[in-house]
Amino acid sequence: MPTTTHPTHCTLCEAHCGILVTVDGERQVTRIAGDPDDVLSRGYICPKATAMGGLHHDPDRLRTPVRRTADGFEPVGWDEALDEVGARLRAVRKEHGFRALAMYLGNPAAHSVGVANGLLLRIAMLTPNFFSASSIDQYPHEFTAWRTLGSNTLVPVVDIDRTRRLVIVGANPAVSNGSVSTMPGAKKRIRAVRERGGTVVVIDPRRTETARIADQHVAVAPGGDVYLLLGVLHVLLAEGLCDLGAVRRIADGVDELRALVAGATPEAMAPLAGVDAGTITALAREHAAAESAAMYCRIGICQQETGTLVTWLITAINTVTGNLDRPGGMMFTTPPIDAPALAKFLPVGYRKWTDRSGRYPSFRGELPVAALADEVTTPGPGRIRAMVTFAGNPVSSIPHRGELDEGLAGLDLLVSVDIYVTETTRHADFILPPLSHLERGGFNFLFPVFSVRNNARYSHPVLDPPTGGLDDWQILNRLILEVLPVPARRLLGRPLRRLSDAFTPDRMAALPLALGPYGVLRRGRRGLTVRRMRETAGGVDLGPLRPRLRKVIATRDRRVRLAPESFVAEARSTLAAALAGRGPSTPEDDGYDLKLIGRRQLKSNNSWLHNLPTMVSGSNRCSVLMHPADAERCGVTGAETVAVSSRTGTIEVALEVSDEMRPGTVAVPHGWGHSGTGWRVADGLPGQNVNTLHDPARVDRLSGNAAVNSTWVRVTTA
Repeated sequence: MPTTTHPTHCTLCEAHCGILVTVDGERQVTRIAGDPDDVLSRGYICPKATAMGGLHHDPDRLRTPVRRTADGFEPVGWDEALDEVGARLRAVRKEHGFRALAMYLGNPAAHSVGVANGLLLRIAMLTPNFFSASSIDQYPHEFTAWRTLGSNTLVPVVDIDRTRRLVIVGANPAVSNGSVSTMPGAKKRIRAVRERGGTVVVIDPRRTETARIADQHVAVAPGGDVYLLLGVLHVLLAEGLCDLGAVRRIADGVDELRALVAGATPEAMAPLAGVDAGTITALAREHAAAESAAMYCRIGICQQETGTLVTWLITAINTVTGNLDRPGGMMFTTPPIDAPALAKFLPVGYRKWTDRSGRYPSFRGELPVAALADEVTTPGPGRIRAMVTFAGNPVSSIPHRGELDEGLAGLDLLVSVDIYVTETTRHADFILPPLSHLERGGFNFLFPVFSVRNNARYSHPVLDPPTGGLDDWQILNRLILEVLPVPARRLLGRPLRRLSDAFTPDRMAALPLALGPYGVLRRGRRGLTVRRMRETAGGVDLGPLRPRLRKVIATRDRRVRLAPESFVAEARSTLAAALAGRGPSTPEDDGYDLKLIGRRQLKSNNSWLHNLPTMVSGSNRCSVLMHPADAERCGVTGAETVAVSSRTGTIEVALEVSDEMRPGTVAVPHGWGHSGTGWRVADGLPGQNVNTLHDPARVDRLSGNAAVNSTWVRVTTA
């Protein structure tokens, strides 16, 4: 049968690797390979990319809208579904007010061109109850960028392709291919650092896949990162290893930092960090001496109570050593739609409102997910009664003690834009499935903001969409029209619908591209356009990262704030508690004597892909990873299945004994446990949801990010 091959991108993770998809005459995907012409991934793909065909052909994927009935879900037409959704949303709003509405935006939404339309729907709903995966994923990065640089969009990126020293804290790019520092083919890039004479250090409680290809692995205690970094900063400042004159020309707060770390000697910090004093001292000296150096942290840091403190200390270390906004250090991108340059014009907003308890303040227009379950289940004025989820599965992905599962089932209305029946969408009154990943395309404006090289890439649809199918941006535009007040709908509904159908993502991108640093208004005929991106094989390479801090910094005085008052106060409090024996390394009573951390897997992506046989073949991957000494001490050596318990709950998972774990630490991956979804493959897999073990009240004390790392647990025979 004749075949054709089409270039596009895998949109299952941030890397967006270029792929070549071969399709036969029956619209069957027969092969997926890396695209050597792609300007960022250059032929690299991971196993997830090969699953794109399986995802498209999965018989459990929804192809048409469905409506809940007493006997399950039934197919329904688009117009009928959207009309009823709109009527019911407006009825809830009329009876209970705007606060009765809510929206949840999941991680995969950011990988779609429809993310902008999702944000527009959030605005149209006029509700303070907006939640996203950001507050269990990346809030500390954004919060630190806002406090130190003036905007949450100014998260610095690793200039990995030019650095001479790379220090990775709580991240595993060999598996993730970079997160908030998008680096497809990260293993090759890391090896290249070493090949050109540089050094790679990984600081992590587990000897991760990244640590295995590094020069040095520092097995820090879970939650000990903050003390290790305080010790590093002490050495840098006490030994005069920094050009403080140069630092003071761009930043304020050096003296406050010096006072903060005056007593944080490596000897004092070593027992708190679980790392010897000599290693802390060497890390500081070698970072200062390097020709260029980048210290980078990610999700393992973000998901702990000191996530923002650690992210801030890393920013401070990069700054005082002269590695902020420096080639080979931590830099800022110049993307086609220049979000960093626009940052100074976009107010972030903090504490504009809170959840009903008053505990969780809003940040850049949303509430932390830690508040979601209570806002759904707690009676009283303002309780969430109707909700829209877009590519999100909060029942699986956030801690909630089972309360969210029950709460969603009791809503007046739940509408989900999703391609599957999931642990969340099984409670939906309507599921509105967009086209599959291979049936849609466009320019994703978000990930060039965090790429390790400036680029502009356009994803092409590989397969023709089915008759009547809608892309996610079309579904979201219809929902925007449905939530308009009745008078506006009557007056403007029909023209607005025609306008929304014509207002495609490509057209939405045209103007900001033209105004951007590579646009036609600056470059004339040579300027970057949507058409040029579409027609350029592999995308457009826009060159390496270049210094631009002075242009993009968004603080009022255009200076880096090295010592925000609230950060310094929190650091002092955290340090004092630890020195008094009340720190994160102090075991709890009742035998909870092991620290639980997360674990990323190459063939898994949150709760996705577990219904594809090629992604779940082989041994059971939902296991607890445990050091041999801990297994022997707990009496579980030789057990196949163990019970992992916390004060919040218990799960039973397979045991995997390995010396890659630091003693006293165990690791369980997230995203597993699919009973009740009806998935033919995933429902039969072993494994349970690790979020059962996490207390939803544990959050990063500064940003509100959910703290699902460093949970105290015990392990016993099942």
